Formats: sequence, C-alpha cells, structure tokens
Amino acid sequence: MAKLTKEVFVSALKEMSLLEIKELLDGLKEEFGIDPSSLAVASASNTGADEVEEKTEFTVVMKNFGQNRLAVIKAIREITGLGLLDADKFIKVPDQKVKENVSKALAEDIKAKLEQAGAVIELQ
Repeated sequence: MAKLTKEVFVSALKEMSLLEIKELLDGLKEEFGIDPSSLAVASASNTGADEVEEKTEFTVVMKNFGQNRLAVIKAIREITGLGLLDADKFIKVPDQKVKENVSKALAEDIKAKLEQAGAVIELQ
C-alpha cells in the first residue's frame, strides 16, 4: 500500500463535500477513541500556562502614613524630591502612588525605606 502524503490528503479533502468531511471526522474519532471535550480542556489548560510571566515593572503605593508622619514626610522628600509642603500634602492622600513603572529592586528599596519610616506600602 502506498504511503499517503499530506499533499494527497489535503487535495482529497478539497474535493469532498462538508457531509463527507464530517463523516470522515466521526470515523476518525471512533477509530482512534478521540473525545472532543478532552481536546477543549487540554487547549484551555495550555493557554493558562502561557499567561504566567514575572512582572518587571512595579508601582509603589502608599496606603497610609501610619503614626510617624514626620519620618514619612522626610522619606517621601528623599524619594520623590518634593518640597516640604508638597510632601505633607502628598502623604495625606490615601492610596497615593509614590513611584510608577520602577524595577523590582528599586520598588523593594523604596518600600523598605517608607515602611521603616512607618508608612503602609503596597507594590502593584
């Protein structure tokens, strides 16, 4: 028996009607025990694995300034370069973004400085 090549198979499919192709698919499913629902589950699980990526840019968000307001103001001035009055206004706003789109190392450093001063920080 001659080996069926991909090109010959595709050209034969082109000549078939939709009903004949459906019958062919049903026959293949029966012959090889293919369950269409298992294929859908397998393809859905593969897409979930592709979405796992390590985040490279972070936003440092100050939830609140805690009990030591002056120390947090000093830290904010050092990190952002704001003046005294601007830093005071800055810390009074809840969920304030301290720095956006920074590396993980820099975000962790900023978080450590502000938490040491008494602020509650979140990395996003």
